[in-house]
Amino acid sequence: MSEMNAESAGLQHSSLGDEIVGRINELAAISETPEHLTRIFLTKEHRVAADLLLDWMRAAGMRAQLDAIGNVCGRYEGERPGLPCLMLGSHYDTVRDAGKWDGPLGLITAISCVADLNKRGRRLPFAVEVTGFADEEGVRFASTLLGSRAVAGTFVESVLGAKDSNGISMRDALVQFGLDPDHIGAAARAPSELLAYVELHIEQGPVLEGLKLPVGVVSAIAGATRLAASLTGMAGHAGTVPMPLRRDALTGAAECIVEIEEFCRTDEDGLVGTVGYIHAMPGATNVIPGQVAFTIDIRAPTDAHRKLAVADIVRRIENIARRRKLTLQLDVTHENRTVPCAPWLKRQVAAAAAAEGFRVFELPSGAGHDGMAMIDISDVAMVFVRCKGGISHHPDEHVAVGDADAGARVLLRLIENFHPKGAAE
Repeated sequence: MSEMNAESAGLQHSSLGDEIVGRINELAAISETPEHLTRIFLTKEHRVAADLLLDWMRAAGMRAQLDAIGNVCGRYEGERPGLPCLMLGSHYDTVRDAGKWDGPLGLITAISCVADLNKRGRRLPFAVEVTGFADEEGVRFASTLLGSRAVAGTFVESVLGAKDSNGISMRDALVQFGLDPDHIGAAARAPSELLAYVELHIEQGPVLEGLKLPVGVVSAIAGATRLAASLTGMAGHAGTVPMPLRRDALTGAAECIVEIEEFCRTDEDGLVGTVGYIHAMPGATNVIPGQVAFTIDIRAPTDAHRKLAVADIVRRIENIARRRKLTLQLDVTHENRTVPCAPWLKRQVAAAAAAEGFRVFELPSGAGHDGMAMIDISDVAMVFVRCKGGISHHPDEHVAVGDADAGARVLLRLIENFHPKGAAE
C-alpha cells in the first residue's frame, strides 16, 4: 500500500482512530479547571481519571488495578496464565494548561489495541500489559518519572518528603489518595516478567509533519544536562557609571545565552540548547543589574556528544565571565542518560510500519519519556505519531483522527507479530 493510500485508508476506516479520539476527549474533560487542562499527580482529578482508565481496561478484557504509586495497571493474559508480558504504556498526568494528547494517546491506544484482540478472542504466546504511569511530568513535587521509577524498582524514597506549593508532602498526598507510601516497593517488577516495553507517543516536534509521515520509529530518547548559572557583577546607577567601567551581570548573561544558541545552532548532530529562565537583580529600571541567575538545558542523541558539548559551553561561559570581570557560579542540577531504543525492537516497529504502508523513518526523541526509567528492567522502543505543527505542552496540541488510527494500526500489528528477543523474527 502506498503512503498516500495508507493515509487515506486510515481516514476512511478509522474505527480505532475514532474510538481513541473520543476517549482522548473524555479524559481531557477531567481537569482542575474547565478552561485549562490540568491533571496533577495525586489530586482528585487524578483519581477520577484513574478510575475511568481502569474501567476502560476491564472493558477491554484486562484484569486491572491501581498499584502502590497510583499507576493504572491492566493485564491481558496470553495463551496460558502467568506468561511474561509485552508492556505498553504512557502517562496520564499533565503539565499545567496542557494539551490532551501528550501521554494519554499512547495509553488509550494501547487499551484500544488490547480491546481489539479481546474482541477477536485472540490470545498470544505472551501476556500484554498496559500501564498508565501516574507521574511523568513531575509538576507537583518537581521529581519526574515517579510512576515508572516505582515499576522499575528505582524509586528513591527520600522524595516522599518533597512538598508541593501548598506544603503537602508526597507521603501525605499518597495517604490522602488512599495509597500506602510504605508499600511503593510492591509496585516494582522483576526483569524476568517483561519481554519489552513499548510506548506510543506524539512526536512533540515538527519532523514527521515536515516529511508528511503519520508515524516514525524512535532511535533514542535524548539525555539531558541542566545547569543553574549565576553571574555576579556590580550594581550601580544607570546614569552615572560609564559604560567601560560597568560590570553588568545582565549583559554578560545575554552574551552567554547568545553563545549557547550559536554553539548549538551550528551543530549538525541533533544538539539542542535552551535557556528557559532568567532573573535579574535588583530588577529596577534605573539600576545596572548586579546579579543574574539563568538555567541551561542541553540535550543530544548520545551521552558522549552531550557531555562534550556541555564542557565546551561551560568553557565559553567561563571566558565571557572572566573577560567581563563577573563572578560565575555554575551547578549541574539534573542529568539523565540517553536511552537508546533496542535495535531488535526497532526492527519490529519498522516492520509493522512498513506492513501498514508507511515509509520507515527513524528519529530521536528530544523529550523525556517513561522509557528512561523502564530501561533499567527492560529493552525499550517507541512509536511516534505526527502532531500538528509539532506543538506540545500547549492547548493547541493536536493529532488528526487518521494519524491516531495509523499509530493504532502500527501498534496492533507490532503486538500481534511480536517476537521476544532471540526468537526468530
